[in-house]
Amino acid sequence: MTNASQQLGWEIWGSELKNRREAAGLRQEEMARELFASRTLISRFESAERRPRLDMAIQIDGLLQTGGFFERLCRKLLEESPYESYFAPVAELEAVATKICDFETTLVPGLLQTAAFAHAVMAEADPFASDEVLVKRVAARLERARLFKSRTRPEYWAIVHEHALRIPVGGAACMAGQLDHIAALVRSRQVLIQVIPYTQGAHAAMTHSMKLMEFPDEPPTVYTEGMFWGQLLDDPAMVKRATATYDLLRAAALSPEASLTLIESAAESYRST
Repeated sequence: MTNASQQLGWEIWGSELKNRREAAGLRQEEMARELFASRTLISRFESAERRPRLDMAIQIDGLLQTGGFFERLCRKLLEESPYESYFAPVAELEAVATKICDFETTLVPGLLQTAAFAHAVMAEADPFASDEVLVKRVAARLERARLFKSRTRPEYWAIVHEHALRIPVGGAACMAGQLDHIAALVRSRQVLIQVIPYTQGAHAAMTHSMKLMEFPDEPPTVYTEGMFWGQLLDDPAMVKRATATYDLLRAAALSPEASLTLIESAAESYRST
């Protein structure tokens, strides 16, 4: 499915939501209250400016008694997305976030990956994928990074463990290019990166990754991911705990200046291999 046809699908979803909400005699404010959401979010669903999570589609079906219509259409559109079904809403949220804070233990965050690095990661994860499929997946990942070129780009902060710099994904040339790319983003002041060095030892999120996102008119969200699943959480207590953990990671990491020095040193090490 092309981007245009998929967008048309979401426009149909949003139009149906508006029609069935009005048929049920509900104002946007009333629907938002029933769904523990905001009126702005409902408005953006209806105008296809925001795409719903599957759990929200299920809640809407329950509220409007639509027999699973919104869930089924949501599933179909998510399945035809270039992203895993659990990640598609995250990619949408990244595009409208005002602030994004990533943490990874062994991998360069997706928003910072080069095409060569992303291809190497994806090829290992799915060795039977065709070249055509891999090209589409890599293109989708690089498309997410266009937000750094946006006039309204978010404040982006990433913390990575030194593991992410030292594992030779794709070989020495690939890693040198990847680390050069990160250094260029830092030096152009598009992103801020900190590295937790090996010498730190234990830290607050030993086996976890996370993505914290803030928005102009929605509550903050945290995203966590496992092997074949991902979870978006906007419960205030959970977001507060995740934010506190991220603060501990900041405290354990090298300063931005020292982190950039380590990144550029690692890139030179790969070039001399």
